[in-house]
Amino acid sequence: MAMRGKRPTGPEWALPALLTALLATLLTGCRQTSGSVEFGAPPGGMPTQPSGYGTVFLGVDECSSFGTTSFTEVPCTGERAAARVIARHDGRPADGPPCPPATDFVLHIGAQPAADGEGVIPQGYACMRNLQPPHPGDPGGGGGPRTVVGDCVYGAGPGEVRETACDGSGKRKPEYQVVRAVRSRARCPASTALYVRLGGDEPVGCARRL
Repeated sequence: MAMRGKRPTGPEWALPALLTALLATLLTGCRQTSGSVEFGAPPGGMPTQPSGYGTVFLGVDECSSFGTTSFTEVPCTGERAAARVIARHDGRPADGPPCPPATDFVLHIGAQPAADGEGVIPQGYACMRNLQPPHPGDPGGGGGPRTVVGDCVYGAGPGEVRETACDGSGKRKPEYQVVRAVRSRARCPASTALYVRLGGDEPVGCARRL
């Protein structure tokens, strides 16, 4: 989540070979790799301010509180814990490694003085997994910073598609589902109606119409 996104880049799609005269490219949001939105994230991401535990603010396996615009680090065993860090990187998401496929949302961490007054916490981002369902980053969940096999998308307007929950629980009904990830479009099955850019070693998602 995105297309707000998990700066958005977005899926690219075209009609199958039978309709090559109508080939088109649709771009949708995702901050790190093409193809999805960041669940619950406003455009520009979820900035958070350093506060709390550990030598690294929101390091791997540490937890954040609930929040909509800001988050704090809290003990994972506490009642305020809402999500766990499954990957943590310095720099900007566009310049760094992509978050794991199981990521539910991404937190942007601005450069700030350390809580102890010594040094600076560098700019970075944390890949977060909710401690309890729902998990929008799971296949078909309708969110997360990446599009993966099993995810569904819909046409969001001229030149744009976005992720939505495959079970129809989202605001928009799913129109296509990614059923396979391959190295090139030529490897997609004949039933492919949409090509979605996924990134990684198999960057092309073959999507069927629902």
